[in-house]
Amino acid sequence: MNPMPGPPQPIPVRVHRAAGRLVLVAPMTGLEPRDITVEVMGDRIVIHGAERGPHQHERDLVVAEWRIGPYRRELTLPAPVDGRLVNATYGNGVLVLAMPCAADGGSRERIEIRLDATRPTRGRRVGHVGRSPRPPEARAGDVAPAAPAEGIRPGRTP
Repeated sequence: MNPMPGPPQPIPVRVHRAAGRLVLVAPMTGLEPRDITVEVMGDRIVIHGAERGPHQHERDLVVAEWRIGPYRRELTLPAPVDGRLVNATYGNGVLVLAMPCAADGGSRERIEIRLDATRPTRGRRVGHVGRSPRPPEARAGDVAPAAPAEGIRPGRTP
């Protein structure tokens, strides 16, 4: 049994409001972060995902009750969001988008979001930081080391 990639599968989503943001959660099993693309245009969002590699469908499967992508979902959000400030994480086969609501009605500009791999099957994209969403000063993956507590030297236990 060799299942071939078919038309894109619809992705079920959950969207909820949280402190000036919309949060979208979508299961996209079997992908790596680099396999996922999100497009944001004001109150519209398109999610794509496809397994990469030349041999992923050449396995001699005995039972195949589900397939790994391709995935596609397009939906209208209940409010426009600022695509430049979207945070995205992917882990355990689930994509989570934290999208700050646009203060001025939003832009129809198309913003493409790609995730940076933090591990082989985990990824993220940092678009905003803080309670009042603002662009981060450092890019995703840049982490400043924490300052040691007073009286404690690194590498020693008190």
